[in-house]
Amino acid sequence: MSEKRQSGDAAPIVFVVDDDEGARNSLRFLLKSVGLPATTFNSAQEFLAAYAPSQAGCLVLDVRMPGMSGLELQQELNRRGAVIPVIFVTGHGDVPMAVEAVQHGAFDFVQKPYREQEMLDRIQRALAKDRANRQALQERDRIRARLASLTPREREVMALMTLGKPNKVMAGELGLSQRTVEIHRAHVMEKSGATSVAQLVRMVLDSEQATGR
Repeated sequence: MSEKRQSGDAAPIVFVVDDDEGARNSLRFLLKSVGLPATTFNSAQEFLAAYAPSQAGCLVLDVRMPGMSGLELQQELNRRGAVIPVIFVTGHGDVPMAVEAVQHGAFDFVQKPYREQEMLDRIQRALAKDRANRQALQERDRIRARLASLTPREREVMALMTLGKPNKVMAGELGLSQRTVEIHRAHVMEKSGATSVAQLVRMVLDSEQATGR
């Protein structure tokens, strides 16, 4: 059973998942001493039942646990598209497993017994990484929303703009006057928020990459 419930999505939370009650409490008290909110769970299943992907934070996860292991939890989070950074806590004999976890996207791993400052430093870096990840996702969402506001004709003009075609060529290909193309082009730049065609190209590529196109 978790010792502390989530209190909203505003402040980042350090999630601790470990079947060892002593280890959970020790880390929770350490985090509390430096003002970091923590929520602890004694199993991967309990964490999954409570976790909301919109909640900012990081996950400190024991590699070996009864039932679903730490690696299996990481794989499930990957399947769900969760961006939360994962720090694995591992015993000496489990280092190869932790290395494998990092290869599959874990943020870092710490070997037991760890120094308190070492763990705090890694957690602070993981929280910074989570902030950066979420800001990047929010920016992509904003870009997609701006590009989605374009009319079908403006999207046609944008596609030709990103290919570097001049207004005269675009007018010929679309059967429009050059002046009409210039108006559509101005609307594309205004609605997208791009300050240059190069930036527009980057925005389009990022948006297509994020949607898997």
